[in-house]
Amino acid sequence: MSSEQTRTHTAIHVLKGAVQQVLGAKWTSSVYVSGTHGRLTVQFDRRPTEEEVIKVEKAANGKVSEGAEIVEFEMEKGEAEGHFGDTIYDLFPVPSNLTRLKIVKIGDWNINCCIESHVDNTSAVGRMKLGTIRFRNSRKELEIEFDLAE
Repeated sequence: MSSEQTRTHTAIHVLKGAVQQVLGAKWTSSVYVSGTHGRLTVQFDRRPTEEEVIKVEKAANGKVSEGAEIVEFEMEKGEAEGHFGDTIYDLFPVPSNLTRLKIVKIGDWNINCCIESHVDNTSAVGRMKLGTIRFRNSRKELEIEFDLAE
């Protein structure tokens, strides 16, 4: 995996934390990464206001500026579920035959199981610029596109 994609995969976690903090959205339904471009899709019940979108971008970039440590570790699936509950999951399923999970944790900002590679510190992500925001009412999904500064 390229270093650009590693940064962008990490940015997904930073952005998800911002979306959770600002909008209260919990469940990710899909992610997309291509180079320094990404898209986070979460379950949500409405189109956010322009002010909320600005707050999400500001919160994400604040976490990047903070230089928060990113910790990756493995745990037995049952132990992870007992300790973290369902917050480690997204809407796309984890294979049922998996007995160990790789967990990615950014302090009290975001925790998720994820098989991808990540940078060690949020400052390595670089500045995020949110792009197209789409709300799909029929699916109750909010898509947030972003690009990372080079």
